[in-house]
Amino acid sequence: MSDIELSAAASAAASAAPSGAGAPLEKKDSAVKGFFKRLVKEKKLGTVGAIITLLLLLTGIFADVIAPYGMNETYVGDQLTEPSRQFIFGTDDIGRDVFSRVIHGARVSVIVGLSAAIISTTLSLLIGVTSGYIGGKLDLFVQRGVDIWISLPGLVILMIIISIVGTGLVPMIIILSLFYGVPGSRIIRGAVIGVKENAYISASRVVGCSTLRILLRHILPNILPTALVLFTIRVPAIILAEAGLSFLGFGLPPPTPSWGGMISGAGRMYMFQAPWMVLWPGVALALVVYGINMFGDALRD
Repeated sequence: MSDIELSAAASAAASAAPSGAGAPLEKKDSAVKGFFKRLVKEKKLGTVGAIITLLLLLTGIFADVIAPYGMNETYVGDQLTEPSRQFIFGTDDIGRDVFSRVIHGARVSVIVGLSAAIISTTLSLLIGVTSGYIGGKLDLFVQRGVDIWISLPGLVILMIIISIVGTGLVPMIIILSLFYGVPGSRIIRGAVIGVKENAYISASRVVGCSTLRILLRHILPNILPTALVLFTIRVPAIILAEAGLSFLGFGLPPPTPSWGGMISGAGRMYMFQAPWMVLWPGVALALVVYGINMFGDALRD
C-alpha cells in the first residue's frame, strides 16, 4: 500500500513540475493579453490612438514602398492639379504629388519625434535621478539651472540656436532633445524623491549596496512608469515643434518634405488656389498628434 502511495506521489510531482515551470510564462502572456484586452475594452480612444501611432510608424518605415511617386518627382503640365485618380491628394506648384510628399513627411516626423523623445527622456533621467537622489547643494544648483532654462522663451531660443548651428536633421534632433530634456528632469526628480524615502532604500544602504546599484536596481525600475508617460508626452510635442520650426523656415531645408514646411512657403502662397497643398499635411499632423496623445493617456491610465 505504501509503494502505491509513493509512486502516486512521484507521478503527481512529475506532472506538477512542467506546470510550475510554465507558470511564470503563462502569467506573463496573460498580463500582455490583459493589457490589450483592457485597452480595447476600456479605452476606445486609446485604441484608436494606438492604431494611428502604429500606422505612423509603418508609414515612416515603408514610405518608399507606400508612396506611388518620388517625394521630389515632378510632372511638367501637372502643376496645381486637383485631387484625382492619378494624384490622390493633388499636386503642388511645381508638379509634385502631394500624397507622396505627405507619406515621406511621416518618415521625418517618425525619425525626429522618436529620436528626440528617446534622447530627451534619457537626458531627463540622467539629470533628474542624479539631482533627486543626491540632493543637497547639487540638487539646489541643478534645479536653479532648470528654472532658468524653463523661464526662457522656448520658440525664440530654438530659432536662435538653429540660426547659429544650422538646419538639418541631426541638429534638429539634438536641439529638440536638449530643449525638452532639461525641463523634463523636474518630473523625474519629483518621482525619485518620492521613491528614495521608502524603507527598502534605507535597508539597501544599511546592507552596504553601492549608490549605483541602488539607482539601477531600486530607483530606476520604480520611476520607469513616470519616464514612459514623459516619453509619450514628448513625442507629439516634438513633432509639433519640428512642424512649427519648419513652418517658420527654421526646420529641415527644402526639398526634404516636412509637414510644417509643406504648409508654409508655397502652401501659403497657393492656399486659396490649391487648398489641398496645406489641407492634407495639416490633417496628417493633427491626426498623428491626437493619436499619440490618446494612446499615451490610455497607457498612463
